[in-house]
Amino acid sequence: MTTAAQPLSALRILCRTTAAVALLALTPAAATMAQVMPTQDSAPLAPRAGDPAWARADALVRQMTLDEKISYLHGLFPPMTKTVAADMIPSAGYVPGVPRLKIPTLRQSDASLGVANQVEQRKGDVATALPSGLALASTFEPDLAYRGGAMIGAEARAKTFNVLLAGGVNLTRDPWAGRNFEYLGEDPLLAGEMAGAQIRGVQSNNIVSTIKHLALNAQETGRHVMDAQIDEADLRESDLLAFQIAIEKSHPASVMCAYNKVNGDWACQNDHLLNRVLKRDWNYPGWVMSDWGAVHSTTKAALAGLDQQSGQELDTQIFFGDDLKAAVAKGEVSQARVDDMVRRILHGVITSGLMDNPISTIAQPIDYAAHAQVAQAVAERGSVLLKNDGNLLPLARTARKIVLIGAHADVGVISGGGSSQVRSVGGAPVEIPLNGGEAASFVRVTWHASSPLEAIRAAAPNAQVIYVDGKDPVAAAAAARDADVAIVFAWHWQTEAQDAPSIALPENQDALIEAVSAANKNAIVVLETGGPVLMPWLDRVGAVLQAWYPGQRGGQAIARLLFGEVNPSGRLSMTFPKTAEQAPRASAPGFAEQAAIDDARRAGQKAGPIKGFPVTYVEGAAVGYRWYAQQKLQPLYPFGYGLSYTRFDYANLKVEDGDGLKVSFDVTNTGKVAGADTPQLYVTAGARRPMLRLAGFQKVDLAPGETRRVTLEVEPRLLADYNVAKPGWTIAAGTYPLYVGRHAGDTALTGKAQLRSWSRKP
Repeated sequence: MTTAAQPLSALRILCRTTAAVALLALTPAAATMAQVMPTQDSAPLAPRAGDPAWARADALVRQMTLDEKISYLHGLFPPMTKTVAADMIPSAGYVPGVPRLKIPTLRQSDASLGVANQVEQRKGDVATALPSGLALASTFEPDLAYRGGAMIGAEARAKTFNVLLAGGVNLTRDPWAGRNFEYLGEDPLLAGEMAGAQIRGVQSNNIVSTIKHLALNAQETGRHVMDAQIDEADLRESDLLAFQIAIEKSHPASVMCAYNKVNGDWACQNDHLLNRVLKRDWNYPGWVMSDWGAVHSTTKAALAGLDQQSGQELDTQIFFGDDLKAAVAKGEVSQARVDDMVRRILHGVITSGLMDNPISTIAQPIDYAAHAQVAQAVAERGSVLLKNDGNLLPLARTARKIVLIGAHADVGVISGGGSSQVRSVGGAPVEIPLNGGEAASFVRVTWHASSPLEAIRAAAPNAQVIYVDGKDPVAAAAAARDADVAIVFAWHWQTEAQDAPSIALPENQDALIEAVSAANKNAIVVLETGGPVLMPWLDRVGAVLQAWYPGQRGGQAIARLLFGEVNPSGRLSMTFPKTAEQAPRASAPGFAEQAAIDDARRAGQKAGPIKGFPVTYVEGAAVGYRWYAQQKLQPLYPFGYGLSYTRFDYANLKVEDGDGLKVSFDVTNTGKVAGADTPQLYVTAGARRPMLRLAGFQKVDLAPGETRRVTLEVEPRLLADYNVAKPGWTIAAGTYPLYVGRHAGDTALTGKAQLRSWSRKP
């Protein structure tokens, strides 16, 4: 693994990067669009008749002074702030409350995979680490997403946090994107359902959850300066639909806006996104908080719909403090708009249950053993069996010698980097600092202490189980030659703040796998990756298990899957391409420029910040499997794919259409062991741009020989065009082909739906 040097002091790079944003050189088109100033009228006050939380929030606002209101509109970043409060601890954020009105202080923590403590700012503080978001999405189980959210929400509350910066729902558009592992896959229905369930779980603890990052935070390279460009209808039918579904299902108290621009203007001062779409079209009553270091103005941001500046020390200035107060005095921002900002925050605080169930400032006990079972369940249900030639898996307990190779499998499993990094129970047996770039300030390459070696030894007590580090392919092949089975653990590390240089396995791992598979016909590859990787050795190995970043009980989960104690049931939440060139973009726009800057800085040379650049999403709404279908490309493994140790058959398709669409069919376990299957319904729809669309799914657990009737009712927007001129959703009357299958492209059952015309507002 390429590493170097000592870690930089926490957040130093972040400070330098965010300060550099002010020097951004805009493209002419983006500069023109950025000058469009929202008016006072464009910030809707959205009075909500009959909403008791809105009325209650309004009553509190009427009792607050202007200074109290302003103080609730900008938050501190504890690792950097000069302000000291008795109840402040190192964490993501802190917003002082108003004690006289019992308005709570907001104590914020990252993130979606557990209560984060990235570089151990809080010495000795551990938490339960869930597997990656892609692993969770690959379970196709909203109930499990709810359990995971409830677990991390409970730990956040016990640790005295009342705002969890969870709910990452950005669609995974590119296989190399650094933050893919945090998110919930490439499909708006799957991502929306899973995020909605997770957020409901978090907020079941009477704390606030965000949903993030609105919108198109689809790459990390140049995230502070890039301009995501996409047609409005395409955006509505893809990323925004995922947000809309999740918001409707979970009512998150807050929405976090993104770093990047969207169609020429910063996401956190984007009138179209925040006022028109979120607050007007979706009638969202909660508050919009910025990402940390994502604010660029006072008046424009306030009028465009931003309600709260987060982590103010990471911005070039405190825009929503004295500057906002001065803007009110000058009449640039109305008092009514300030009241609206505060009222929205209070609405979220009330509806989440936080107002009436304040947190303790004293940490409470946590049942880590019970919570570990949730993490293990996600790993077991979300791991995907990609290949299993000759039923090599599950492993026979009669094996006498098993060799494990690579990826520090003797001590643990790798995790993704960034704000979601959890300091897990058991500690970090391996931590490697980075040697430069934005991520170096708050990221280390980290393993969770869940040893596959120990777990496999426990599962096969009569076998000789040894570990080889894999640095020397020749030595690894020699160790594997006389073994009953050789298991190569391969890794591909990804992190917030930087994209991967490629989706090939790094550090000569392909050659390692080639050597081991040549030496032992029973070679198995376990992939610990943050997304798709290339597999040039695929034809020469017997089995492949995609374990993602499997969390703090990953070692145990992998062992149980390999030995058949658990039947693999995960289905890919993201398409795996055969080559990088199959994807809409083979590498990250701006990556070469950023790499040159980083190299210069490492060499001690002066280098300015990366300049702004556009990223045009040519695929539009055709994200992931939709792109492959449109381009008639055959991926390495399609979305929704996954094998089992048993077989499932589908029969007796019934299509009920008309005003809506309901599809039912039988699923039968025709094998000899119990297992879980996820039949998926796909419909080709859209007059504007016909696309294959996932319209429904359901995971079912079946005993051998058991049959169950599955019924899927389709949300109409999944089949609809978004009409910008109308505006709203429309389905044209007509015949729509559909199929039920095991993955995108698998037409196990085919049919047609006769749909009537349908429309609804945005």
